[in-house]
Amino acid sequence: MEPSFNEQTTQEVVDRLARIEGQIRGVSKMIQEQRPCDQVLVQVMAARAALEKVAATVITAGIDECLALPPEQARQKIHRSIQLFTKV
Repeated sequence: MEPSFNEQTTQEVVDRLARIEGQIRGVSKMIQEQRPCDQVLVQVMAARAALEKVAATVITAGIDECLALPPEQARQKIHRSIQLFTKV
């Protein structure tokens, strides 16, 4: 499924990914500074949640694309996306 993002969604996803990138750099710095595990874990979980939101946005865009397909083809593509999303 190839997601189709409008300009606003594209910018929102790019901005969110930039924030996630900053979070990951922050986690790396926290580990280098040997910060307490609970503080590091909070930041790791925040980055994970942000990535899940990006994934949901990608899936939503892909489903929107599928709505223009014949039903059986749409069903197969949506099923495949769900499998990929839940595999990890």
